[in-house]
Amino acid sequence: MTLQLRVYVPEHPLIKHWLAVARDAGTPSVLFKTAMTELGRWLSYEATRTWLPTMPTTLQTPLAQADGTLIDPEVPIGVVPILRAGLALLDGVQHILPIASTYHLGLVRNEETLEPSCYLNKLPQKFHPQTRILILEPMLATGGSIMMAMEILTQRGIDPTLVRIVSVVAAPPALKKLSEHYPSLNIYTAIIDEGLNNRGYIVPGLGDAGDRAFGT
Repeated sequence: MTLQLRVYVPEHPLIKHWLAVARDAGTPSVLFKTAMTELGRWLSYEATRTWLPTMPTTLQTPLAQADGTLIDPEVPIGVVPILRAGLALLDGVQHILPIASTYHLGLVRNEETLEPSCYLNKLPQKFHPQTRILILEPMLATGGSIMMAMEILTQRGIDPTLVRIVSVVAAPPALKKLSEHYPSLNIYTAIIDEGLNNRGYIVPGLGDAGDRAFGT
């Protein structure tokens, strides 16, 4: 069976609203951070719709016995925010996945070569093979950072079919790279923009998400 990268752009009015707030150059840092939190919340809600491991149960209501469904606590779930900008999505995601472990991964892009390097890696040496991973990377631009993140995760035992990527804005170059190397991935993004400028920034995009979120 041939696998094909799946990119979802949820048609939810709250996602559209908070994307517009985040993209506006006049939005102050504190409101930008709120917008990113909300985008993290609603995009992760969509991303986990058919992804979370569940188990059947029988329970007693105040009136009678009933069947129910619970999240399976035996299957590990991890959230990997790509620092810095991924932290802006984390608060919203933690409202959806309070039981998930958070593994920080710090990547920085060389502004001349556009190549990423890793300065912080808090991932375990080996993951349980059934671990679900939600990667938080607000901007999928050149694809360098997300490709490095996927390489690190797969080297440590993560199955790409169990990975979901939450992004705010995606561009064709990153999607093309991921499609070629990890065709089983599922990506959830608020919008796909037309391309990049000569500095590797998404256009029209929303600027530097890390700088805007943290006021630097």
